[in-house]
Amino acid sequence: MSAAWSPLPAGSFTGTPWSLPGAIDGEDPYLVWAEANHFAGYHFKRGRKQPKWLPIVMELSAHADVPALVAASSTAWLQIPKVYLNVPGLRFCSARVRRRFFERMRSDAHLRSLIQRFEMGLPVGHHTRALVDPCTPGCTPLPVPGRLAGKVLGLIDGGLALANEQFLNAHGRARVKHFWRQDDTINGCWPGNQPHHPEPLDPARAGPTPHDMGYGHELSGAAIDAAMAAHTHGGRLDEDGLYQYLQLWDLSRPVNHGTHVMSQACGPGSPLAPVDDEASRCNLVAVQLDWSNVLDTSGGAMNVSVLDGLMYILSRCAPSADVVVNLSWGTLAGPHDGTSVLEAAMDELIGLLGGRLRIAVPAGNAYQSRTHANATLAPGQAVDLHWRVQPDDRTESYLEIWLPADAQGVVIEVTPPGHDHPLPALAQGQGKVWTDGGEAPLCSLIYPTTSALGSRGTCALLALAPTFSREGTTATAPFGRWRVTLRNTGPAATLFDAYIERDDVALGVHTGARQSYLEDRHYDMSGNVGSFVDDPANPTPIRRSGTFNSLSTGYRTTSAGGTRRHASPSGHFALYSPRRPDPDAGRPQRPFVKKVPDVMRPSDDNPALWGVLGAGSRSGSVVRLAGTSSSAPQLARELLNGG
Repeated sequence: MSAAWSPLPAGSFTGTPWSLPGAIDGEDPYLVWAEANHFAGYHFKRGRKQPKWLPIVMELSAHADVPALVAASSTAWLQIPKVYLNVPGLRFCSARVRRRFFERMRSDAHLRSLIQRFEMGLPVGHHTRALVDPCTPGCTPLPVPGRLAGKVLGLIDGGLALANEQFLNAHGRARVKHFWRQDDTINGCWPGNQPHHPEPLDPARAGPTPHDMGYGHELSGAAIDAAMAAHTHGGRLDEDGLYQYLQLWDLSRPVNHGTHVMSQACGPGSPLAPVDDEASRCNLVAVQLDWSNVLDTSGGAMNVSVLDGLMYILSRCAPSADVVVNLSWGTLAGPHDGTSVLEAAMDELIGLLGGRLRIAVPAGNAYQSRTHANATLAPGQAVDLHWRVQPDDRTESYLEIWLPADAQGVVIEVTPPGHDHPLPALAQGQGKVWTDGGEAPLCSLIYPTTSALGSRGTCALLALAPTFSREGTTATAPFGRWRVTLRNTGPAATLFDAYIERDDVALGVHTGARQSYLEDRHYDMSGNVGSFVDDPANPTPIRRSGTFNSLSTGYRTTSAGGTRRHASPSGHFALYSPRRPDPDAGRPQRPFVKKVPDVMRPSDDNPALWGVLGAGSRSGSVVRLAGTSSSAPQLARELLNGG
């Protein structure tokens, strides 16, 4: 067996020579890995054509804005949705770029000075095609009819049953006045499902493409009401027929995450527990996430799709509107200090709008998942992380190792399953791939001195190929225990956080994803009283504390953790949720890391009955779902009601 690293290849899309000194510094390591394996994780074949366009999200420099970037570029190789012209001073935007963009970034100092950093979105489906009517030099914001005033609730989620009686007004009309679905093909595109000839949605049924967004399909409140009227017979709405007509086939399932969440945020309750408040009567703007977001739980598309969704909601509201947005979604990896591109963008939007925008987010459900490690490394000390990667995992797996800015001399060794000796240690500024003697990479360690993923310190990314594939040409990594050793060769103590990225299966779908996790003999899995929180005296590096939704650590968003509605004081917290206060608060931590929810709201009824009741897909149906996804909309409701 080969026990040697190979150099990173030149980028197949960007043309960047990643193996040159300094090439990976300040870049998105996920883009580096995607190019190293020819976008195989997104089911592009080696030797075949690559994506035509690449979705990215950008943070612009302090002196730049979107019009300046548009003026310095060409729509032939950089396209930005027009909605980003609506908020003056905003330094964040999504874009689609071609290879020429990266060539210009290397040769054009002015263009390069406008862009502080960028991250890759999910290069599948329509995300790899040109936008409809992107920004051009001198263009102005597009007028939007029917902009909403007063209090407005915005929702970004999947599976939104917009005609459910929970979301109708007293006259039986839709409270959803603007609905944007980000997908644009039947059955959708995501990693693992890339139809060769995807059938586009019918704009006469799903609605036209909003020109200020450039993709997806939009329905106005009037269009929803007209479709509902056409499918009402004998005074009763045929919801099945309506959703078939609107090509919302996901709503054929009795349970949908977005519908349950939306009912928590703005529904009128049930006949046994009615609710009459401003949230139960307000107008709604709903964004149904592209299915690539729902099915790729690692969050690869989140940065682009969520930021686009926020901009859509704001563009459909009048400047005087009081907007509360609920985002019950999330991932596990990231800096956890509010400096990810998406979190920084949400913070800036909230600041620029002067308090007229508030965003509720969940704290996460992975408290017991063993996806986080934290330890202090004294000079000369080493810590082993035992990463259990499961068999039959048809998706890629990722481990991020975050170090503070003053960390010096930390080297990382990787020992694949079945190997007695590690691959050579890599230090900051180095990146390699491991092929095990084959042609395609099975894993890569990308360890820059700075990273586009966060603004403090750096992130080393260990990326693995799937452990199983039905296609014989797909390279697969060995499953089992990967040993990752961090060794401090520097003169001073430092610490680290390691986060395994989310890789589970979303509600009601099957993608072949299997969540990996960490193992350690000291970690308490006994199930005894007190074993569900960290013992500060326990020497294990695996820590529940610090396991937090990576979209929820911003400074201006508000995060909600989960509790049990009826429980003794000792059993008050939902076992899967981060806690307040932190049981391991005295443990050293990187600067500004957030690991405690801002508020706690019920997500379980009691210790025996997990979850809370909310709306099913059809009117009158009730379902139970557990998770802090239910805590966040309760918070959103309170914010909208003035709490």
